[in-house]
Amino acid sequence: MKRLGWFRGSFVMLAALLAGLSLLAPLLPLANPDAVNLSQRLLPPLAEGHLLGTDTLGRDILARLLSGTRLSLAVALAAAAVSAFFGTTIGALAGYLGGLWDNVLMRGIDLLMAFPYLIFALALVAVLGPGLDNALIAISVVNIPFFARTVRGVAVGLARRQFVEAGRVLGGSHLRMLFRHLLPNLIPTVTVAATTTFGWMLLETAGLSFLGLGAQPPQADLGSMLADGRKLMLVHPHVALLPGLVIFILAAGINLFGDALRDWLDPTRKD
Repeated sequence: MKRLGWFRGSFVMLAALLAGLSLLAPLLPLANPDAVNLSQRLLPPLAEGHLLGTDTLGRDILARLLSGTRLSLAVALAAAAVSAFFGTTIGALAGYLGGLWDNVLMRGIDLLMAFPYLIFALALVAVLGPGLDNALIAISVVNIPFFARTVRGVAVGLARRQFVEAGRVLGGSHLRMLFRHLLPNLIPTVTVAATTTFGWMLLETAGLSFLGLGAQPPQADLGSMLADGRKLMLVHPHVALLPGLVIFILAAGINLFGDALRDWLDPTRKD
């Protein structure tokens, strides 16, 4: 495996640290992330009892950051899993069956790809209504074509390999061919695609919440925290800069890890 390098490795480790802290947040001695205290509103970082300061309602930013990070990662991870499942299923069937099935399935995917995916996601949330559940559905749907196209391209080649042809000659059913021979060989492709897409889904989740279509008050995620602090950039920049910095570190770390994973799983790599 190619080494990450100190730059990429630093981002990946920092992103992993933030993710780990967010998972451990319920066990840490932190303030209630939703507790309002107007007498302590907009305290600066390193204020007594508030390491990263407070927001416009006096809520502890550190507690809200860790809670919001956990929520944003959970939504992005769920969306990646849903997109990967349906996209892989469609792509594997299209590539393996070919012919009419391939044309019908891929034309449906082309129809979804005809719309700019962010506008498509906004339209879906507008129809379904604001909220993280609906944002998850929208993000999942708009990313299915990416997985379907990626998997279909690999599945077409695998379906013509000798071991698949031999299985067909021996009377293997389509389900056996798919689950025994095709899907195991698609795992590296799907893993890399899911890892690299995970970072984009985190940004999409934050973007929808920033626009008020994701997390709803008092629920906090990184996008809604960034939106809350945008009007205070000139007087209290920490309220917006901190969630923005966390989003950047997580997205960059996840994408850099995906790149390294792709290099490692690439059969043409040179040691």
